[in-house]
Amino acid sequence: MIKLVKKAIKGDEKAFLVLFQEYEHDIYRTAFIYVKNESDALDVVQETAYRSFKYIKNLKEPKYFKTWLIKIAISCSLDHLHKQKNVMQMKPEFEELISGDTNDDIILTMTLQDLIDQLNEDEKSVIILRFYHDLTIKEVSESLEIPLGTAKTVLYRALEKLRKVMKGDGRYE
Repeated sequence: MIKLVKKAIKGDEKAFLVLFQEYEHDIYRTAFIYVKNESDALDVVQETAYRSFKYIKNLKEPKYFKTWLIKIAISCSLDHLHKQKNVMQMKPEFEELISGDTNDDIILTMTLQDLIDQLNEDEKSVIILRFYHDLTIKEVSESLEIPLGTAKTVLYRALEKLRKVMKGDGRYE
């Protein structure tokens, strides 16, 4: 695998394509966690392919190719969300819904996606890299280019938030 990465870094398009296809499903899953629908996730995969191909020559450590790709996918996902946020405006019907009596028969269902949505972007990135992609905390810190201590702090803070939400105390600092 590292041989292929080195070829891709040197400009071998076929090597890059083979590598990208190897991790395409992981990139899609990561994107879907952020953007929450198939169409947008596919757009993020496409943007990730473009950016990673364009900047492959900047990859310093071939052994971190997968984490580098996932980091690009997270960045593309966040960019996509920011663009959507700037385009979308709150509809008046939605305002009426949320300003009404919130104690009406609301059924609370908590999915893994709902839990992850409780986290801020830094926490979400650490959780996704650590648990969805099975990276060590050291690999997470290297992938996100943050100090190891910061990665640990963000991970523990995120896990504590998730525990509180699971216990039914949806409030957290």
